[in-house]
Amino acid sequence: MRRYDNLFKKAIAPEYLFTAWDEFHKGKRNKPDVLRFEMELEQNIFQLHRELQNRTYKHGAYTGFKICDPKLRHIHKATVRDRVVHHAVFKVLNRVFEPTFIADSFSCRIGKGTHKGVARVQQMIHQVSKNQTHPCYALKCDVRKFFDTVDHDILLVILRRRITDPAMLWLLEEIVESYISVISRERERERERERRRAAALAYLSAI
Repeated sequence: MRRYDNLFKKAIAPEYLFTAWDEFHKGKRNKPDVLRFEMELEQNIFQLHRELQNRTYKHGAYTGFKICDPKLRHIHKATVRDRVVHHAVFKVLNRVFEPTFIADSFSCRIGKGTHKGVARVQQMIHQVSKNQTHPCYALKCDVRKFFDTVDHDILLVILRRRITDPAMLWLLEEIVESYISVISRERERERERERRRAAALAYLSAI
């Protein structure tokens, strides 16, 4: 298995961050938060570069909102500066992990997409059904709260198997751990309830 080093310097280079900005803000030019960032673009990009270079960068909080597409989804949006970092990191990591993905995965991949996915499904249906002469079945499903249930420790272990650059691993951990999932919050609330119950029982037993 090939391992990758010296990724961090490339990802945080000012020219790379400017390219990430160009890709990020397509179709978002009229968004208020994007416009504010763009008003002082050079200052913001170079400030971001300095923070990353000095490892003082801290990922910001997420803004939660709901959309219907068509079913109701709860979306968590990072700040503009953080999304620029996400795009820069993606450009670096995509070259590492893209060759490891199965060919029939079409979502959010360069050169893939919905139309090619549909064409591939049609091809498989014809093949399995022997040109529609035999029954053919497909499973349509969705993983409930998938991103909320991703184990961060396991994800970071997978990343460390391919990446040996300590600085890049620091940045990846900063990004991954920036998202506190619903599941994590519920577990923390349950632990807090247990602590309160224990404290109440201890108080009652001492009376």
